[in-house]
Amino acid sequence: MTLRALLVLVFSVVAFSAYAADGIGAASEVDVAVARSDIARGDVIAEEDLEYKAIPLIRANGSIVRAITDIAGKEARRALKAGELIRAGDLKRPTMVAKGSTVTMLFDAPGMRLSAIGRALAEGAEGDTITILNPTSFRKVEAVVVKAGTVRVGAHDAAAAASSNPNKLAAERR
Repeated sequence: MTLRALLVLVFSVVAFSAYAADGIGAASEVDVAVARSDIARGDVIAEEDLEYKAIPLIRANGSIVRAITDIAGKEARRALKAGELIRAGDLKRPTMVAKGSTVTMLFDAPGMRLSAIGRALAEGAEGDTITILNPTSFRKVEAVVVKAGTVRVGAHDAAAAASSNPNKLAAERR
């Protein structure tokens, strides 16, 4: 055995004994939220679906969600098994508009409020900007999800679209 290998071995033994002596190993635990029963992909998770489980501190990295309140109300991106640790990437905000669904488009301007029916070209949670197809004109518009089945098309979007088309802007000035 070379001197280098011997030094590595001695250092490893000393480091492990200090680690074990500090009680950092299996003795130190932290409570994290886990699924009480199996949760299907796409299900909105309720507090009743969760419970706390003690795990070694060394397993509780930054991606593990620890508090039940941080999980409740979120949607599962994948199937979660009972007792399984839940990572932040396993969760998303609940989908309010499904891709391909019919939505109500709202347009508010000073002194005017319009509504129309459209088809969502993407799914979205509350506050997400998604593309909507107007089935009458076959034009695509960007809209913000307000609530389930409802999106808002802003007046600023129409002004921005008009200013991006110089021919249309010039025609409006005449």
